[in-house]
Amino acid sequence: MRPKKIILCVDDNEQELSVLKFMLATNGYRVVSASNGQEAIGIFAEIPVDLVLADHGMPQMNGCQLVERLKQIASHVPMIVLGDPQRMAGEMHAADALLAKKNCSPLELLERIKVMSARKRGPRKGSQRLAPMMELARAS
Repeated sequence: MRPKKIILCVDDNEQELSVLKFMLATNGYRVVSASNGQEAIGIFAEIPVDLVLADHGMPQMNGCQLVERLKQIASHVPMIVLGDPQRMAGEMHAADALLAKKNCSPLELLERIKVMSARKRGPRKGSQRLAPMMELARAS
């Protein structure tokens, strides 16, 4: 049996966070939750997370700012920000996906999480890495 994928859910709204946790847990995921960005950064540094699901509209640090910081720690972890597309429109973001909170059905969200958490990042096992650019330059 495969180990469960670990998802870090970050939302300042306790009700929405508990709904997300329940939905993900009943679909076979292990869920770790945080109610703000600072708490999420601490958890992310301690636990090997397979995917991050963050709410955009949080005080002090919004979802896009959180994802930007988490990507500095581990850029290979897929990250999704849920929020209002109009609010996020002008912002720069490092998230792998931006989803409209109001228009995204639970089934759509689960499918996106399934695809993104299964995606392999980095070189495949057994494949050789490309030579660094400096070595290529010297060889020519």
